Parts: sequence; structure tokens; C-alpha cells
Amino acid sequence: MSNDAPLIHPRDEIMQTMDRIYRYRMTTTSGGNLSIREENGDVWISPARVDKGNLSRSDIVCVKADGHTDGPHPPSSELPFHQAIYSVRPDIKAIVHAHPVALVAFSICGQIPDTRLFHQAEHVCGVPAFAPYALPGSEQLGTNIAKTFESGPNCVILENHGVVVGGDSLSQAFQRFEALEFAAKTIIKARRLGDVQLLSEDQLALARNRSVNLTPFERPEPTSHEKELRRHLQKFIRRGCRQRLLISTEGSFSARLADDTFLITPSQQDRESLSIDDFVLIDQSRCEKHKHPSRATAAHQAIYSRHPEIQAIVFAHPVNATAFSATSATFDARTIPESYIFLRDVERVPYGIQHLSNGEIANYVSPSAPAAILENDGVLVTGNSILDAFDRLEVLESTAEAVINAQAIGKVASMPNDVIDELRAAFLF
Repeated sequence: MSNDAPLIHPRDEIMQTMDRIYRYRMTTTSGGNLSIREENGDVWISPARVDKGNLSRSDIVCVKADGHTDGPHPPSSELPFHQAIYSVRPDIKAIVHAHPVALVAFSICGQIPDTRLFHQAEHVCGVPAFAPYALPGSEQLGTNIAKTFESGPNCVILENHGVVVGGDSLSQAFQRFEALEFAAKTIIKARRLGDVQLLSEDQLALARNRSVNLTPFERPEPTSHEKELRRHLQKFIRRGCRQRLLISTEGSFSARLADDTFLITPSQQDRESLSIDDFVLIDQSRCEKHKHPSRATAAHQAIYSRHPEIQAIVFAHPVNATAFSATSATFDARTIPESYIFLRDVERVPYGIQHLSNGEIANYVSPSAPAAILENDGVLVTGNSILDAFDRLEVLESTAEAVINAQAIGKVASMPNDVIDELRAAFLF
């Protein structure tokens, strides 16, 4: 899943990706299979009946183009549908099949998640399709899935089964799989809050057509402070991915280096696999040479310019908080003292404000209002350090999950004004 993916052996790439899927709890010990097709027609695939949580590189099976099998185990019983997909879609070079809980929920209801929920899901996944049920491992299942893929989609929900996702690399297939499961989880959570709001074509185009126009410059010799910020950004972004506060294809994290200088995540790179060198140095209207900063750079820049006290910014898509962004439900931090102390009153930002070049997004956050819900686009959180911003992101998501869960118990009781006044006085804000 790194930038060196083309040089990684298929055994290692399948092993590493399966480890990630299992660690994210997006498959079970016995469920799911991954494959990679090489140019010569060989297919590398995960084995049958081997613990997915303890897969080794030697477990991966190579099915030669002539049908000969090389490996210590039989290939996955689902090999026939992988081969069927490859036969009708020459552009697909890798496949992910698994049973993540939200997409399975859609599969057993005969539905597909609408990726217009937020722009990145639509951009990464396109429009998913649905394939009718057939016996797992059967020729008929392969026929059903291949016929569906042949019509063009890259993501296919299998009736009463799970999901199959294809890509031009295993990395791309995983990213589509992750983004689709995220959209499915968000829709399920959002429906507990109210009607789900979807984006129009004009709104999707607004995000799609963003660009970053900065003058490249040679990075100066980094100071020890810059090196430390790079290390902290890498550490907390990786933690955020593993705690499912961030997804691999979306979200941005930055840290201020000096008045008009900051480090930010790059565009179109897997967040969990970022190295300390991948972060991009921004200096006013200049960008570190040979790098592509996040397309949210202008929004970060506007916030730093307006609020000198803010030292770190994160745009993220944790599932529960994003569920609030996809409905008209009001997020209320006045639920427990910690939530209000950390988050204060959380504003709702109309869709697209963060994509505009006029800096209006800086009006919605400040040191006294450090977090905001972005309509159909997750959340924005700021802090006086990387740790502070990350901590607030955790509190925001935990609060959102608690409030959504509370809907199943009874009416949510917010703290009254006299309690809020007491908190303000006690914590000096």
C-alpha cells in the first residue's frame, strides 16, 4: 500500500492488504479473498481455509496461466469468479472480496449504498452495482458477477453475500473497498438521525474541479522543529487511520511551522503509509518542489492566516460525525462536560464553503470554536498543537457515536444553560 507498490511482490502486497482489512475489522478469520493478475496471465490469490488474521507471504498461491497451481495450499474457493471478472475486464488487475458488516447489511436488504453521500466516495467508487445470488464458489456465481462487471462498474454488491471490488492495482481496489464500506456505514448511522442528504451533480463538480496553484520552490534544510512536526504528523495520521477516524483516500492534516509556513498531507497518497518526507512544505504562495499538496491547502492557509493561535488543522471523515454532516440533524456538544470543554458550540458549514478560494471557511472556526461539521464532507477540527487537534477529533467522534447510540434508548438530554455557564467559568472560556 506504499508508494513503492509496483516493486512489492504480489505475495507481500496481498499479505499486507489482507492484514490491513482484517485489522480494520472489515473481514473475518475465514472470510474474504484478494487477488492480483500479472501481465502474463498468472493470478496470485489468497489461499482457502487459512487464518486471515495470521497470513504469511508463503501462504499466497499462484495460479499459472496454464492452470498449474504453485503454493502450499489450494487457492481460494472463490477463484472462479476472480478469473471470470478478469476475463471480461482486461483493465482490472486486482480484486478485493470481503464481508464488511455495513456492505453485508446492504447485500441482505438487496440495496446498494449511494456514493453521492460525499464527493470522495463518488469519485473513488463511482456507481456500485448489484449481482444476484448464486452458490459461493459456483460457476453460476462467477457468471453473475462477471456479467455485472462487464457493464462497467468497479464495485459490485453480492446478494446475501458481501462485496467485490476491482482496480488497476490492489491499492486502488482496497481504496474503493474502504471508501464504499465507509459510505455504507455512514448511511446506516445517518438514517438513525433523519433523512440522508445526497449531493447534486453541481455540488460534486465543485469538489471535483478543485486545484492547487502554488509556485514550486526548493525546500530549505529542515530545522529540528520541522523534523519533529513531520514525525508527529506521521504518527497521528497513522493512528487516525487505524482508529478509523481517517480513511486512506480522503482527509488532510497540517501543522504550522512558522507564521506563513506549514506542513500538509499530500494529495492522492494512502494516508496510513505516509513517510515523514511525504508531507509538503507550504510557504505563503509557494509549494515544496516535486510534490502535490492536498487540494484542501487553500482552506488550511486561510484558517492559519485568520487565526494566528491555531497551530494544527484536520479535515477528516469519522463515520459517526460524518453521519451528522449527511443529515440536517444538529450536532450538540452540550451532552457531557468533556465534549463541551473540548469542542464548545460546533457550527455547521454549508456545503462547498471549504472548496472556495475566498477564505470564507476561516469564519467558521476559531480558538473559541475549534470544530465544525462540514455539510456532506465530514468535519473540520483545529488545535494549538497536533495532539490537541487529534484529541478534539477523537472527542468529536466519540460524542457523535454516543448521541447516535442514545437514539435507541431515549431522548437525548443536553446540559442546561446554568451547567454550561459553570463550565465556562471553571475552564476560563
